[in-house]
Amino acid sequence: MTCPICARESDEKHRPFCSRRCADVDLGRWLHGSYAIPAEAVDDENPPEMPVPPSRPQ
Repeated sequence: MTCPICARESDEKHRPFCSRRCADVDLGRWLHGSYAIPAEAVDDENPPEMPVPPSRPQ
């Protein structure tokens, strides 16, 4: 398996990375927002309607 940051052979201790440095580089990318999961924009003024659960018999 190769390191996703530098493509060197991964180290068992820092798997899937080759070193602590590459693991920290990856963490820094997450913290600075370099990696992001695509999502649709949400309209805060008109949120989607939530379904109303059926009422319980009393």
